[in-house]
Amino acid sequence: MKMLQVATAVLLLQLFPSCKSNSSKISNDDNKSFTATYKHQHVLTKAEQDQLTPDQVLLQFKEGNERFKSGNVTQREHSEEIRKVATGGQYPKAMVLSCVDSRVPVEDVFDQGIGDVFVGRVAGNFVNTDLLGSMEFACKVAGAKLILVMGHQHCGAVKSAIDDVKLGNITSMLVNIKPAVAMSEAFHGEKSSKNESFVKEVAYNNIRHTISEIRAKSEILRTMESKGKIKIVGAFYTLRTGELEFIE
Repeated sequence: MKMLQVATAVLLLQLFPSCKSNSSKISNDDNKSFTATYKHQHVLTKAEQDQLTPDQVLLQFKEGNERFKSGNVTQREHSEEIRKVATGGQYPKAMVLSCVDSRVPVEDVFDQGIGDVFVGRVAGNFVNTDLLGSMEFACKVAGAKLILVMGHQHCGAVKSAIDDVKLGNITSMLVNIKPAVAMSEAFHGEKSSKNESFVKEVAYNNIRHTISEIRAKSEILRTMESKGKIKIVGAFYTLRTGELEFIE
């Protein structure tokens, strides 16, 4: 009996180190797997920004949207990025004009990080003097290479413009979107905010109108674009899929 107890004790001593070793191995493998999927993306420097072309930035945004749709987005150390941006200045690639809609996460849609994008937001993604000044700062002063006007599916501001809503300051705000409604008069079908196809048509025309306004009302940006220093494009974001349709 005593010999059986001794044999059992020896066996247990042999098993415990083995279990510990296996546990350590699993932990290390998991950590290795996590590290392998981490893709470090540092904050852009001025030298890197200077070397970028407008077409390269647009391609990066298109590729970023493909990653966003697939869920294969870049993992970032945000705390480190915040510190670097605070101490090293900002050298964004682009200026994005978006609607205020909370369902449109601008940086995420393009898989961009802290310090990569200037973002201007207003209901209906139209342009006014303040936003034009912001764009001129972004491109002429801070070196951004791309202006992207982004509309989206089921835009409440677009629907309100179609319905000619009258409510406080919203009424005067919608005046900026009314030209897009007029541009959509040739649409074949029900011209109603309940018709998703018509709403999309107006949203597309609103993007086109905004781009036209940028070129018409900003000599700085118009000149920069004509010299190839910046590119001005549009995009329509589909809420259901996360997909972007680019309008160049």
